[in-house]
Amino acid sequence: MHFESYDQEGFFDEMFDADNRPRCGADLLVSKIESLSWEDIRQRQAAAEQALLRAGVTFNVYGDAGGTERIFPFDAIPRIVESGEWQRIEAGLKQRIQALNLFIHDVYNERKILADGVIPKEIILSAGSYRKACEGLHPPRGVWCHVTGTDLVRDRDEQFYVLEDNLRCPSGVSYVLENRQVMKRTFPQVFEAARVRPVIDYPSHLLRTLEDLVPETVDNPTVGVLTPGIYNSAYYEHSFLAKQMGVDLVEGRDLVVLDGRMMMRTTHGFERVDVLYRRVDDDFLDPLAFRSDSYLGVPGLMDVYRAGRLGLANAPGTGVADDKAVYAYVPKIIRYYLDQDPIIPNVPTYICWDRKDLDFVLAHLDELVVKAADESGGYGMLVGPHASADERTEFAHRIRQNPRKYIAQPTLALSRVPCIVGDHFEGRHADLRPYILYGRDIYVLPGGLTRVALRKGSLVVNSSQGGGSKDTWVLAAGAPGGMKPPQHTAGGKD
Repeated sequence: MHFESYDQEGFFDEMFDADNRPRCGADLLVSKIESLSWEDIRQRQAAAEQALLRAGVTFNVYGDAGGTERIFPFDAIPRIVESGEWQRIEAGLKQRIQALNLFIHDVYNERKILADGVIPKEIILSAGSYRKACEGLHPPRGVWCHVTGTDLVRDRDEQFYVLEDNLRCPSGVSYVLENRQVMKRTFPQVFEAARVRPVIDYPSHLLRTLEDLVPETVDNPTVGVLTPGIYNSAYYEHSFLAKQMGVDLVEGRDLVVLDGRMMMRTTHGFERVDVLYRRVDDDFLDPLAFRSDSYLGVPGLMDVYRAGRLGLANAPGTGVADDKAVYAYVPKIIRYYLDQDPIIPNVPTYICWDRKDLDFVLAHLDELVVKAADESGGYGMLVGPHASADERTEFAHRIRQNPRKYIAQPTLALSRVPCIVGDHFEGRHADLRPYILYGRDIYVLPGGLTRVALRKGSLVVNSSQGGGSKDTWVLAAGAPGGMKPPQHTAGGKD
């Protein structure tokens, strides 16, 4: 019995309940695993890794002396999300992205939420991701955040929380699609019997979302994926998505503004480009509007965009909504714009810009996780309980020097998932990044990327910090072991 000695160590486990019985929907998978020899399990893991290697599923790590390109680590035991639980997650994500979109439009235009004092004006205007060049913008159909990756975590209380929002250039969806192809071959019979919801149609949903940015008067729109180039950490994903959508992968040097239009250089001359799914950060998009030293973007791009002759996903300036200090106000943002209580709560957050919160954070650094408001990928972070006294002292100095730059949160007991470790299974901490597309309507990819902290005891799941991934199986309604979704009633403003 492979799971007989599986130790949950007091954490919430995504596959087993507190009595080590399979959770709702996991029975088929657990039964299959128990029927296999350990040698068979290892062979399936090795076959999955070889398939990903042949597919070229890699990512780049900046500053890695051992070589920049790595195979993305993968664990062959999937994570299962029951249908009723997913319905609540999906509803919460749609609610959140709708409110954040209204917020972004407001802060770059009327600024009603600032005038009403819901969020301090200084918090917004001091955000490193606030773009003055975007003031007065009106994207097509009023949608700013077309592609979002929202990070969810589960604590010991079994509740899902939003850990952070990623509204600029969220990455990782290519791993979701590649992981699924591998898993359908790793556990084919269980996959079929479990009635797992498909993810293969994500590229078609993405393409339709991008085409929604084109005026209806344009026939046969040309869509491109704008990449910084082969040295970007997510270049594999850029090329993968372009291929899956059947569109061109372009760099800034392939594009030029001519007669007020965005044009692409081809072997047949210049061709018009109507939409760019840009995977280039705001600062590098247009040297005339943002950083003048950028060679990654296109001079004049923002003029074409303002004139309504180019669609951009995501719209420039969306990063203001994933600043980690702004994150703390999202529950208020939801209540302000939608007159509803959040379906998925935030992790409690202390904003060091606030003097009272600052004093608390400095007095409890050994208990908290401190994050830089403008960093991602696990960088600029202090995990207080695991840090040394010297590290906490040095971080306290940083916080005092620039309190606006930092927020702090309780150290969560992230839920765990079983992973293959040598010749047995061990629990590893995980999060979940679902992907949301916002075009004419809102689509949530069933599942998303389960990221796993493969280092024992680690809470950092980012690939750049030693994390890996799993396939995420969202079960269809009525699947074996299914149950009805929980009910939620939206409330009014506080």
